[in-house]
Amino acid sequence: MADLNVSDIRNIVLLGHAGAGKTSLAEAILHKNGVTNRLGSVDDKSSILDCDEAERETGHSIDSGVCHLNYHGKQINIVDTPGYPDYLGSALSTFPGVETAVIVISAADGIQTNTRRLYQIARQRGKACVIVINKIDQGASELMGLVETIREAFGRQCVCANLPTADGSQVLDCVYHESGEGAIADLAQMHTNILDTIVETDEALMEKYLAGEEINKDEMAAAFTKGLLANTVVPIMFTSARSEVGMEDFLELIVEDCPSPENGNKAHLQPSSEDAEGQGEEILPDPSGDPLGIVIRVSSDPKTHIKQCTVRVLRGTIKSDTSLQKVGGRKAMRCGHINRLQGDKIEEIPAGVAGDIVTLAKLDELKTLDTVYVGKEPGVVNCPTLPVPMYSLAIEAKKQGDEGKISEAMHEVLDMDPTFHLEHDQQTNEMVISGLGELQIRTILKRIEQRRGLQVVTHPPQIPYRETITAPVKMIEYTHKKQSGGSGQFARVFIDMEPTGTGEGYEFVDKIFGGSIDQPFRPSVDKGCQSAMTQGVLAGFPVVDVRVALVDGKTHPVDSKDIAFQIAGREAFRKAFMQCKPTLLEPIVNLEVTVPSENVGDITGDLASRRGRVQGQDVLPGNMTIIKAQVPLSEIQQYNSQLKSVTSGQGSYTMELSHYEPMPPNLTQQIVDQRKTAQTQEVH
Repeated sequence: MADLNVSDIRNIVLLGHAGAGKTSLAEAILHKNGVTNRLGSVDDKSSILDCDEAERETGHSIDSGVCHLNYHGKQINIVDTPGYPDYLGSALSTFPGVETAVIVISAADGIQTNTRRLYQIARQRGKACVIVINKIDQGASELMGLVETIREAFGRQCVCANLPTADGSQVLDCVYHESGEGAIADLAQMHTNILDTIVETDEALMEKYLAGEEINKDEMAAAFTKGLLANTVVPIMFTSARSEVGMEDFLELIVEDCPSPENGNKAHLQPSSEDAEGQGEEILPDPSGDPLGIVIRVSSDPKTHIKQCTVRVLRGTIKSDTSLQKVGGRKAMRCGHINRLQGDKIEEIPAGVAGDIVTLAKLDELKTLDTVYVGKEPGVVNCPTLPVPMYSLAIEAKKQGDEGKISEAMHEVLDMDPTFHLEHDQQTNEMVISGLGELQIRTILKRIEQRRGLQVVTHPPQIPYRETITAPVKMIEYTHKKQSGGSGQFARVFIDMEPTGTGEGYEFVDKIFGGSIDQPFRPSVDKGCQSAMTQGVLAGFPVVDVRVALVDGKTHPVDSKDIAFQIAGREAFRKAFMQCKPTLLEPIVNLEVTVPSENVGDITGDLASRRGRVQGQDVLPGNMTIIKAQVPLSEIQQYNSQLKSVTSGQGSYTMELSHYEPMPPNLTQQIVDQRKTAQTQEVH
């Protein structure tokens, strides 16, 4: 569609807990409309969206997938996302690319942990929300009970836009029809409910409605869209992906009532200054403007490893000869072929216009959530806040000589997943990878083994402790003196040390008056202090929140050198640090545990035994409770197995880094002793 108009585009993302049927819903939409010649299935591994080998093995999505169709002259781009909390980064990365979030809920399983979380984030991000109750053939008798549960959990603005028949063989529209045979509830009452909700978005329409005047379909659609954008209307739709029931009604809602990039909530550029206030400039989807876009997905071909970057075009038009540059990048990249994805298949198109979602190959500099542009650098597109990776493993090559290949494979993952982190630990000379959970990390390692034949050995995750001080000292002296034949080394320094406020970091203050230390050597003392901080003093963990003042010293006219003052600064720092009542800081995480209500006592007692502090509880519909607590990360590394055992597999949890706080002295000493023992064993 070379002449695609912005108003004719609909971009939607399918969100929900694993097993809700998001991928199956997308497959049914494609098949029902003749895009595919058979109904793809996750169960029989024929899905065009879950096409990766690891996805077919596990039977669930790992990465987001993209497909599209033309329905009644409208271009519908569908982004399917994984449902497990460990893959939350893949789901959140798609948010800047869509106007509508479709929350898929299984009729059999109801609202689950990740469903709630994704719905709340979608609302916070200003997305129009639609709820789809899928698998109506598996739980027809309880459907209206589930509707009431949804209204209790998400608000009374959630109203049925259609109703299934008792046998689940079809759905009946509630928005524009007042009667129908066989619905599981009173269709006239549901029509009144949704009409009452929709007209509240427009005062003139409300007056017309109360006066008993007829409201035409165009007026209803405009008010419906307005309500969707304001989150005052959240329609509930019913489908069965397996029997392809409800697909037409769902697509009619998408094209008639859901927002296009033209009238939907717009993306914003972050203010260029850190001190600037507000959201920043709104990005209008002008096809004639300077091209601007954001990368919402990165994948690579499992055989050729060619990178494919899926970009939401926010402004302008991208053509084959367009040269894009990423914000902060060093060079422009020619787009080449402009493509759309249909699962794992590529379809070339003439251009990508504002509002559309396209895929570009071989733009190797790009990673997920990069902002790309043409012309003057615009700033960065505002993106969702991503959870902090809290699960870490140290890895090493199982086969000697594979280190470089493993590093290359890990950097490929870095470009794809913004919640995956990689660092090289200088203390242990180990490669450390971090993610949101064990499932995510194990999947990554399994994938590089399948795709590249690379195997790694893993070590238990190391808790990222920090070291700090609790008291000040003054005039700590260290002299570095070395004489070896020729010119020697000499440096003498005096430092004061004190703790700064929590989170204030490191500060170096030059308090030298006169020339006791020559000016060129004072930054060398700073370098030495920072070197000691990186290496750690008490137990080899990084030092934080310390202020060092260089107050006095002495130089030698011949033997004083940069390296001498670096060494003196490092050793003076270590000496002072041990006199400042040092302690370890441990990471504390915000933990949300969702469990059956009958297990609340067991879980709160278990958290207390792990030094956890329960912050509160929220009772949920369906006899479930969310327990909110703050717990040391070290106490819940193996929490998943314990939770499954206590709740018979019904419990789930999420965690995010909250802050660091001092460890109890007895536990600090245990960690210090363990580290010293480990270092001694390494030496011998």
